[in-house]
Amino acid sequence: MEALSPTMEEGQVVKWLKSEGDDVTSGEIIAEIETDKATMELVARGDGVLRAILVGEGGTASVGEVIALIGAADEDISELKAASLSASEGNGAGEGRGGVALPDAEPAAPTDAPAGVAPASGSASAIDGRIKASPLARRLATESGVELSAVSGSGPAGRIVKRDIEAAIATGPTVPVAAAGTPVPVGGGTAAPISAAPVAAPVLVPSGAEFEDVPLSQMRKTIARRLTESIGPVPHFFLTIEVDMGRAMEARRTINAMLEPEGRKISLNDLIIRATAAALKRHPACNAHWLGDSIRRFNRVHIGVAVAVKDGLITPIIRDADLKGVAHIGAEVRELAGRAREKKLQPDEYTGATFSISNLGMFGIHEFTAVINPPEAGILAVGGVEEIPVVEAGQVVVRNRMKITMSCDHRVIDGALGAAFLATLKGMLEEPAAILV
Repeated sequence: MEALSPTMEEGQVVKWLKSEGDDVTSGEIIAEIETDKATMELVARGDGVLRAILVGEGGTASVGEVIALIGAADEDISELKAASLSASEGNGAGEGRGGVALPDAEPAAPTDAPAGVAPASGSASAIDGRIKASPLARRLATESGVELSAVSGSGPAGRIVKRDIEAAIATGPTVPVAAAGTPVPVGGGTAAPISAAPVAAPVLVPSGAEFEDVPLSQMRKTIARRLTESIGPVPHFFLTIEVDMGRAMEARRTINAMLEPEGRKISLNDLIIRATAAALKRHPACNAHWLGDSIRRFNRVHIGVAVAVKDGLITPIIRDADLKGVAHIGAEVRELAGRAREKKLQPDEYTGATFSISNLGMFGIHEFTAVINPPEAGILAVGGVEEIPVVEAGQVVVRNRMKITMSCDHRVIDGALGAAFLATLKGMLEEPAAILV
């Protein structure tokens, strides 16, 4: 398993593009790997034959762990294969980490059924009285009370794997109900007939499993780790300012009318990105990273834009945002966001931001705080535009207002510095022509 991104610690095999026995050449794409941010291509690093796949599709492995073997067609790989599988087991590998063992390498598993009781005849995983199940599946079955002999395996050679146990848990247990007057044995003894009794009102019991444990994706694991590195160690403080967005909305309508013949348009978020970049250029102390023993202030402005994806979020980067027109920024954001949702971004497209923006206004959120993405020193949390009554010259009027909250790393940005930056940003959004000055 190669490190396919700068922050990757482990990867999940999405798809093998080659099968065992296929010829491969160095540089040829052999698999698709899900990293912490995107789905990347894994290429062969040698010529030969794909002799063994040690981590199946859906399995995960740490960087540096062996996931497949390439060798000569007649090469003896038995010892190498056994050593690799043993190392995976020693690292805690299983369905959720190191994948699945191959059918020809799987040892016979001991039966889980009581002596004298054969596994269910409908179970494809029961062979000659033995139940074939992965270690993880056995553990899950024990913890959840699922009888392995009643489960049909969907893994190689009918092997019971994690998903089979999860499916059995989801269907829920079947509890036989004795009819009135039917002898019911208790504790192994002989029960006496039960006389008919008044039938109480039925008790409604929810069907199905009580809960579901959802495995962590590579992206969710990274988000959890990064947030732990941020909200605890980084001394956050927050500054909120309210902006009159009337002129910005007028500017957006004017620009979209100009772009309409080309089939293009911009959003308010595109204007906010451009204004933020211009404000950072005037306040370079906010366009900075905390490096532990120094503060790095950037002369170029690279804005990370938070994009919601299936397993969490990712921040594609608009590089040199202060030098680009708002229409260019809008087109770039849409293109990057589309590929982010498909997990097709390259590492250089989501690493290296100098400052970030998170906008939840389109979801009806009017105000929130965002967590800083270290080593960046700040992030903007942008709420939605709402019509609210305000007092102007002694008169109550309705205006389009928006709240912006800046999360600051107090090691880099002091209160007065953050306030000055927000004042500049507010001025640029309330008079968009200022962006051009």
